[in-house]
Amino acid sequence: MGQKKLSNKLFLTVILGGASTTLITTIGLIIKSQRSAIESHHTVVESKVSKKHHFFPFTKALASAEDSHLNNHRHSYLLASNLIEQQQGKRALKQLENLEQDYLLLAPYILLKQGQAYELEGNIAKATEVWQNLIIKYPDSPAIVEALYLLGRDNPAYWDRAITQFPHHPRTHDIIRRMLAQNPNQPRLMLVLVKNTPEAKDVEQIRERLVKEYSSQLSAADWEAIADGYWLKWDYGKAGQAYTKAPRTPRNLYRAARGLHLGNDKTKAKQYYLQLLRAFPKAEETGLGLRRLATIVNKREALNYLDLVISRFPQETPQALVQKAKILESLKSPVSAANARQVLLTNYASSEAAAQYRWRMAQKKAQAKDFMGAWQWAQPIAVNNPDSSLAPKAGFWVGKWAQQLGHTEETQTAFKSVLTSYPQSYYAWRSAVALGWDVGDFTTVRQKLPLISSANTRFLPPAGSAIFQELYKLGLEEEAWTQFRVEVSKKQNLTVAEEFTWGLMQLHQGKNLRSINQIWSLKKRDNPEDREQWQALRQTSQYWQALFPMPFEESILKWSQQRQINPLLVTSLIRQESRFEPEIKSSAGALGLMQVMPGTGQWIAQQTKQPNYSLTNPEDNINFGTFYLDYTHRRYNNNSMLAVASYNAGPNNVAKWVSRYGLSDPDFFVEQIPFRETRGYVESVFENYWNYMLIYNPDTAKLFEQLS
Repeated sequence: MGQKKLSNKLFLTVILGGASTTLITTIGLIIKSQRSAIESHHTVVESKVSKKHHFFPFTKALASAEDSHLNNHRHSYLLASNLIEQQQGKRALKQLENLEQDYLLLAPYILLKQGQAYELEGNIAKATEVWQNLIIKYPDSPAIVEALYLLGRDNPAYWDRAITQFPHHPRTHDIIRRMLAQNPNQPRLMLVLVKNTPEAKDVEQIRERLVKEYSSQLSAADWEAIADGYWLKWDYGKAGQAYTKAPRTPRNLYRAARGLHLGNDKTKAKQYYLQLLRAFPKAEETGLGLRRLATIVNKREALNYLDLVISRFPQETPQALVQKAKILESLKSPVSAANARQVLLTNYASSEAAAQYRWRMAQKKAQAKDFMGAWQWAQPIAVNNPDSSLAPKAGFWVGKWAQQLGHTEETQTAFKSVLTSYPQSYYAWRSAVALGWDVGDFTTVRQKLPLISSANTRFLPPAGSAIFQELYKLGLEEEAWTQFRVEVSKKQNLTVAEEFTWGLMQLHQGKNLRSINQIWSLKKRDNPEDREQWQALRQTSQYWQALFPMPFEESILKWSQQRQINPLLVTSLIRQESRFEPEIKSSAGALGLMQVMPGTGQWIAQQTKQPNYSLTNPEDNINFGTFYLDYTHRRYNNNSMLAVASYNAGPNNVAKWVSRYGLSDPDFFVEQIPFRETRGYVESVFENYWNYMLIYNPDTAKLFEQLS
């Protein structure tokens, strides 16, 4: 089943509000997982409208004559749109007659449709008149770009206006590609694509052409756009070279140095780190740049740069102290190294660097069986560093060590604290299991068949104009997406609500990886107002369902049932492997949703007698991926932790680890996995599983309510 179809299935159900289930947390975090009742009371005259478009009807309590008229206008517009797609211009015109006067909110889009209907009827003169009227009456509406495109077929001046006025509009990009197909030697047009569609498939070649063929014609701003594109695609060496020609800003100089550094041109990288220091001695990027510089020079010189960071840049000082301590130890100065670490713990106790140091010391104590010492080192992390990624881990292991020492009450307190303070973490799941919750453990997750409440929810985005909101309510997602992109195109910094809306719209487009990563990145905002808005957003169910969506739900349920594997475990693994991108390819060559290696695919094809398959086809990929996940489960007696580790690292490696570490304590085993990637992979897959249980399984929600 295709990505777009399932993405629509997930989000196009009409939401009217209603009952909600609360997943509570204490200590400053409340998550509401709303399960909205689905209620619809409007009658669709044409069945094709209901299949093609959806909109938000009003509840009976809000129903009024005005609402009835609005719904009629909406229906007329949607019906006309479908009739135009069916080449029935005359019937569409009947629905659109005078509609722009009654339905003012969408008047530009209505006029656009009128012109299209007239064109279908062969009345080109009338179509041209309507489109020209649209352009005059609504010159700033994104709807005019389609009219400019249609009119530009006979008059190129209209295309030039679209390029100048609406460089972010997808139709403008179509215009440019048509023009480049006729004459590929137009760097001005190429730059519009490079600046506005840096991730498009053909733009990488365009970017290379600009650098190789038109270098002398490029401005500093052009080089910045080219460099940003390279940086976005993780081509840091080329990005560094391009940033050297960009405007001299702290950001660009840092990226020039860092890009050259990562591109292994350390001599030139040092030059640009020092340029950054000279040009912007107080800029935030300079402190980070000096820390980076300290990693590519000799140790004595590095100490000088680190001392400069410590004296000038308090935000970078904690990590600089850690770097300094390591260098001092290597120079046989243990007392000075210890002093640096003591400054870290005393003056920067709330820093991430202090949390990491405390955790390393706790681990050393635990390895020496000094569980009380480990407890004492780890416990301050949750107090001093509550936002650290180490906090839930430290809290969980405090509970484990208290258990080792026979401190039952402290054990229970620690596990409950992790659950209430960090409910979305992997360690919240491990704490829930330790407390006896029926949520599936490593040895029982596979067989568990959790009740899954409907994921087919559609939420009204929190940002955008009234026009955008109306288009979205109507289910006109392409038009809504375009409208929103143009609305925010001139903004350098999006608000939290706008960035979440951008991510949500990308999810509708089937761009799941970009969507999830963009929404997840909101947590990195450090502006206090942004943090407050993000925290408020985290208390909504739409935030969590967008972070943990369920595309390809039907295929996942089908193949999970056939392989007798918990469907939420399969969903969790797919989220970790590909972020639900069906055509993604890893650097090792793994393909598709479940990242199946071609060789493994051939073996599975032989086992399943399925010679014709495609690993980028979602149905085939989930079929093969669940087959292999079933295989790894059967190899390890249905231990899902070992099965998931095998899926990442291979069964042979896991067999060696089992032999070396044993399975008496599965949490200890996970910590001992020598492959950092696999250790993180296991924790991420089961953290995903836990979050899917929190969001979509009502029984788990009830357990949280009882915890409150």
